[in-house]
Amino acid sequence: MRTAVYPGSFDPVHYGHIEIIRRAVRLFDRVIVAVAANIEKGLGAFPLEDRVAMLREAVAGIPSVDVAANDGLTVDFARARGASCLIKGLRAVGDFDYELKQSAMNRRLTPELDTLLFIADPEFAFVSSALIREVAALGGDVGGLVPPAVAARLRVRWPREG
Repeated sequence: MRTAVYPGSFDPVHYGHIEIIRRAVRLFDRVIVAVAANIEKGLGAFPLEDRVAMLREAVAGIPSVDVAANDGLTVDFARARGASCLIKGLRAVGDFDYELKQSAMNRRLTPELDTLLFIADPEFAFVSSALIREVAALGGDVGGLVPPAVAARLRVRWPREG
């Protein structure tokens, strides 16, 4: 069985993430979305349990996808689940620079674990969780960028004034 792990903070999950997951399940028998627990303090919108719940709801209709929290090294998480590959998405050059460094470190820690980089669909190339949080916090509409349940949670987190 070919298993891949798609790690990230997913704070919050958006359609760019889901698009990468849909593409990954075409290549792997099983994709495990690893939701990182160690988000920078004060920067996140949702606690780990909420992010895991939102992701589970968002991928409920996609076969062969599991969602789990991860509070340690991604390579250890992947190794413990028998994964042979990490999945990452690239939007722009800045992402490549970061992911190249991450991939090199992961390869040093676990040489048998490969990293597969997916180029983001142009429709979602500008979307990031940080941008979603910023727009939502300032009262903007993020509908069409996140699943409806995520949009509803964002409105609760940052109610619109007036």
